[in-house]
Amino acid sequence: MEEKKWVIKEKGDPEVISKLAKELNIDEILAQLLIQRNITSFDQARAFFRPELKDLHDPFLMVDMDKAVERINTALQRNERILVYGDYDVDGTTSVAMMYSFLHQFHKNIDYYIPDRYSEGYGISEKSIEYAEKNNVSLVVALDCGIKAIDKITMANEKNIDYVICDHHTPADTLPDAYAILDPKRADSQYPFKELSGCGVGFKLIQAFLSANNMDMSKAYEYLDILAVSIASDIVPLIGENRVLAHYGLKKINDSPSVALKAIMEVSELDKHIVISDIVFKIGPRLNAAGRMDSGQMAVDLLVSKDLEEARAISQKINNENKSRKDVDRQITNEALDLVMQEGLDSKKSIVLFNPNWLKGVIGIVASRLVEHYYKPTIIFTRSNGLITGSARSVFGFNIYEAITECGDLLENYGGHMYAAGLSIKEENFNIFKSRFEEVVRKRIRPDQTVQKIHADAVITLDQITPKFFRILKQFEPFGPENMTPVFITENLYDSGFSRCVGKDGKHLKLMLADKKGGETLFPSIAFNQAEHWHKVADKTNFHICYSIDENTYRNKTTIQLRIKDIHFNKYHSQKATENITNPGTNKN
Repeated sequence: MEEKKWVIKEKGDPEVISKLAKELNIDEILAQLLIQRNITSFDQARAFFRPELKDLHDPFLMVDMDKAVERINTALQRNERILVYGDYDVDGTTSVAMMYSFLHQFHKNIDYYIPDRYSEGYGISEKSIEYAEKNNVSLVVALDCGIKAIDKITMANEKNIDYVICDHHTPADTLPDAYAILDPKRADSQYPFKELSGCGVGFKLIQAFLSANNMDMSKAYEYLDILAVSIASDIVPLIGENRVLAHYGLKKINDSPSVALKAIMEVSELDKHIVISDIVFKIGPRLNAAGRMDSGQMAVDLLVSKDLEEARAISQKINNENKSRKDVDRQITNEALDLVMQEGLDSKKSIVLFNPNWLKGVIGIVASRLVEHYYKPTIIFTRSNGLITGSARSVFGFNIYEAITECGDLLENYGGHMYAAGLSIKEENFNIFKSRFEEVVRKRIRPDQTVQKIHADAVITLDQITPKFFRILKQFEPFGPENMTPVFITENLYDSGFSRCVGKDGKHLKLMLADKKGGETLFPSIAFNQAEHWHKVADKTNFHICYSIDENTYRNKTTIQLRIKDIHFNKYHSQKATENITNPGTNKN
């Protein structure tokens, strides 16, 4: 892979930066970070730094909200059997757990259902409708799915089963004929915020139910910790309502987590202040592992649990599933890397691989691993239910969904977005698809999209990183898409003589940085998986770093630490960025 290119974001108007810095009494670099996030006034900055629950939008601004509340109220009055339904990923299972737990307070004739990833697949399944009919269910509240389930809803209507759909995915031109459809991305939607998670849409329904029934809104806030797990894991933009909900959700996780989250935090070995990245890398993957390796139902069983010992037992099972998932995805990734070399795909513009024995639940993770390794649009296929099913992942700026669409005549079905997609194909069409997809990528991909980039916010010096600077920087949390962790570049640094390789197999580089030889201001730094730079660093060569700033706690002492993303020893490649930088990562397929 080529050397990574560092892309520096546009700084913004110097006069606006200076004015905002003075109004807020902050460093101009911090004001610059705000302006890069479209925060240009004192009032906007106050709303950003001090999110308030009163800033949440009226849930009845969402189309069909009144119908959804009316239908649930009718079901409660008539003691109808209700089924809460959702996808097997984190957003789906948190949505189901939240809605089931909330409604169960008022209504005992209720159950929940998570489809099997392998036998039913994503979305509303025929099997689930048959289950509902068999169990005398007359109302299904479907969360994080359903917006494209036109045929399935028609089938349900024929069986006199009503659906209230709470989805956040982009609808097709035609909507299913459900009783009510809550989706801020509906073409006729006037709802002010479009980027809620599936669990977030469910939360708005709970808010509306409480409001319509003159109940205390604090009953909704009990689920903010579960909602924060959904927001972090589904990689939705952390702006607007999501920022408010995630802020208070993290506060609840840290101050008074639910029994379930307390148990999953214990097995995740999280005993410090929890931030969004802890959910993304520790809690979310464990909850996802239930659906990848066994059944997403187990995740809901955990999330609705009120007994700590029961929650600990389920968390341990889920943790074991996650260990198995890690072993399987490591094995499949190694097999896939070998197959790339066997088939000579390292010289191609894309990577498309098929192995009938690979586990469907981890092929999306494997595709992401190969993108990290080769930085090419990648699709990993396995056999599933008589077809071969694939998970696609892309590189920054390349629309893999559009590329797949150009091959749509060869596919049985497909869906997704710019950076991730899922697709199914008949096995006899695989080789034709593989060739066609390579042609499409070769034609579409630009040279700059074949080089991995790191997007940096600003170039600064070490002496600008003061305790006050870092204290205010922490208030930019929670970090996520459209409010990513700030990344900085500092030039012409030296190691003060303490550099060493650390970690298992010595893969990481530990440094104590100074901005000049023999400099007195030293910054502890860690460069994960960059031990290959040790010899140059140890030779007192000056270098440039691209990094974020965090804290490291050792023996009860907490210090500011630089987390180095990349090191360049020559003049680093850089360019100015005007595009809106968001995180293309997703765990959907």
